[in-house]
Amino acid sequence: MIDLHTHTLLSDGELIPTELARRAEAKGYRVLGFADHVDTALVDHVVPMLVRTAEDLGPVMDLRVVPGAEVTHCRPKHIARVVARCRQLGARIVVVHGETPAEPVIAGTNRAAIEAGCDILAHPGLICEDDARLAAERGVLLEISGRKGHCLGNGHVAQMARRVGAAVLFGSDAHAADDLRDRTDAESVLAGAGLDPEEVAAAFAAAEALVARALEREGVS
Repeated sequence: MIDLHTHTLLSDGELIPTELARRAEAKGYRVLGFADHVDTALVDHVVPMLVRTAEDLGPVMDLRVVPGAEVTHCRPKHIARVVARCRQLGARIVVVHGETPAEPVIAGTNRAAIEAGCDILAHPGLICEDDARLAAERGVLLEISGRKGHCLGNGHVAQMARRVGAAVLFGSDAHAADDLRDRTDAESVLAGAGLDPEEVAAAFAAAEALVARALEREGVS
């Protein structure tokens, strides 16, 4: 199981980072991505703490912990700056909070996130074809979400990704221990979005490839 979109109490999650990692380890995860919410105010505080936690846990866990961030509810004009700052501070995977139907995200956020070069566009809602095509061209993964509310756009995201050849992946968007999904649960969410078995396998392969690129940035083999 690979899940690159989870939250700790460093943003709006319920668990400290080390407990979230242990809960994921007990659930059979191989890779866990921390992606706490950040904006222009919080990025300098949150990302370094997640990086330190990942460094501490790396030598003592079989589970690979990947430090990241989710750029959330930033004004579209600020997204590129915050994405770049996340990377400067050591975030290996940068997620941007997309135009989910569950929240009043500003129109243009999806496009700004893709243009900023994020790794994952989370719950992009009713993403338009032009934006999905740009994501495909730039290698930005579109998330099929396991979270209530955000999942309302899953079917549309899957259809649009198929139409333009964009890669998708599963993200639990976990905020609590019970939100973590095992591989079987994740496969069910992907299938429920309309993906066939080959596409489900491709979604996990895309996540695997993203982790490999993230570790290359970190200088880890």
